[in-house]
Amino acid sequence: MNRKLIRSGKYILLALSLPFLCKPVFAQDPSRQRLNESPRHHEWVSIQHGERAVQAFLVYPEIKEKATAVIVIHENRGLTDWICSVADQLAEQGYISIAPDLLSGMVPEGGNTNDFPDPNAAREAIYQLPQEQITADLSAVFDYVAKLPAANGKIAVGGFCWGGQQTFLFAAKRSGLSAAYVFYGAPPGSKEEVGRISCPVYGFYGGNDARVNASLPDITKLMQEAGKIFEPVIYENAGHGFMRAGEAADATEANKKAREAGWARWLALLKEL
Repeated sequence: MNRKLIRSGKYILLALSLPFLCKPVFAQDPSRQRLNESPRHHEWVSIQHGERAVQAFLVYPEIKEKATAVIVIHENRGLTDWICSVADQLAEQGYISIAPDLLSGMVPEGGNTNDFPDPNAAREAIYQLPQEQITADLSAVFDYVAKLPAANGKIAVGGFCWGGQQTFLFAAKRSGLSAAYVFYGAPPGSKEEVGRISCPVYGFYGGNDARVNASLPDITKLMQEAGKIFEPVIYENAGHGFMRAGEAADATEANKKAREAGWARWLALLKEL
């Protein structure tokens, strides 16, 4: 891979090339094909907390030892095949992975992400979710995976776009996390929230994502002042959503390279837990 790291102020930039092209999709055939061909054990679990049930996609690695668990938080269109394929790829590397559908039961007549008529309807619904419900759902998933006999007690969280924002917020609201991996997600906005973060936070950002990257100076300062670990990396010329877009058949070279580098960094960080 032809790449080099460039240090610029407080950030690390990964020099890539070419502009970003994003084509959001609801169901992706390559992701579905990967899931269909995966040798790993997949199952759907229903996690009850109070009067609410959250449906989650759970994947086990094929290893002898107990494994670290990773909670995977989806983008703003809900739990898609691509997010499930991310969970499968993590399990392929030796991690228990669980991807909750935070739109569980949120279709007007009941149902989950796949029951919305189209991606826009799912997106509209996700921005109506109460933050307290999101946090409670994620906390219930944390408690569930912590009790799995195959889990070793270490639990990390990673999310993308809207899920990246929720990852950062969950790190501020739930103790006991081993690490948080934020993929192009907005950070918490208050000193109080930042002060409650008890695990390292690692950021993955596209260079052509001015909207999200505009928040990096302030959150970097807040994290430093609070004595927290925050290590953002910017992948130059990649755009918002490069982890998904980099897998597409028409992906730009920059997004392909950013995805490869992002995956390599994520797996290296997970191995350090």
